[in-house]
Amino acid sequence: MTEQTEKYEVIVVGGGAAGLSAALVLGRARRRTLVVDAGEPRNAPAAHMHGFLSRDGMAPAEFLAAGREEIARYGVGLVRDRAVDATREGDGGDFAVTLAGGRTVHARAVVIATGLRDELPEVPGVAERFGRDVLHCPYCHGWEVRDQPFGVLATTPMSVHQALMVSQWSNDVTLFLHEVAEQELPDDDLRRLAAAGVRVVPGEVAGLLVEDDRLTGVRLAGGTPSGGGTTHDRSVLFVAPRAVPRNELLLKLGAEMSETPFGAYPVIDGRGLTTVPGLWAAGNASGFAEQVINAASRGYRAGAAINGELLMADLDAKIGV
Repeated sequence: MTEQTEKYEVIVVGGGAAGLSAALVLGRARRRTLVVDAGEPRNAPAAHMHGFLSRDGMAPAEFLAAGREEIARYGVGLVRDRAVDATREGDGGDFAVTLAGGRTVHARAVVIATGLRDELPEVPGVAERFGRDVLHCPYCHGWEVRDQPFGVLATTPMSVHQALMVSQWSNDVTLFLHEVAEQELPDDDLRRLAAAGVRVVPGEVAGLLVEDDRLTGVRLAGGTPSGGGTTHDRSVLFVAPRAVPRNELLLKLGAEMSETPFGAYPVIDGRGLTTVPGLWAAGNASGFAEQVINAASRGYRAGAAINGELLMADLDAKIGV
């Protein structure tokens, strides 16, 4: 395959809310910009997104389609491909981003907005129902399932926090400890759970009960302390997936990373600039807790800052600074 080389001012890797927002700002600033989108949005399993003012309840796919139409109005290019490699040309030179399809695109600045992926607990039924009645975020879905019998599947002792949070939306909450030992929970957490009315059930969860394409219960494994193979009627199950940041390009380009309980994320300033000049991060590529509206804001901030930096660099070059 013949390698194609193209030059842009900015390459945005990732076509979610953060990447499209950055591209929109840059396009309106008349910057030659390319969005590289692998088409793997984190919220694809969800039928609707919530908490985005004026877009509450909108389907994620519809939201992204609208964003792609908007950036096209300002001449921003979009390619459906995966960025597989990235290098820097010399000290402070342009970035070269290699795509799976064989193209190599170059730019003065790069925005990494590749987000993260969720690794779900290996409990039968969880992956199949994720985004429907197996959920992870009460702010995203709590209102829609309010007052139903909730279960929370513990993946670490930190799942106590999730159980306490979802009790805001239902007074019938059961925390299934699964592979977490009860003695791992601090006394203060046990008191908080009791105060919130959250029941704690030890023992491994073996699977989910589903009838007529809806969750009806949680089944424990045989020989558990709470009784062999017992079932608990639940219509909603909250889980805390393991977050896996898509940070490969940031690592390849030498960005300094910070280890968190939710994975390694780049060290950035308030605008999204990493420790590598010209390399920016936005959305869930920059942090674990970015909801759609936060990701869009991060992208906007990065896009505006990039335009300002490119402008000043060009002016300084003209006057020999």
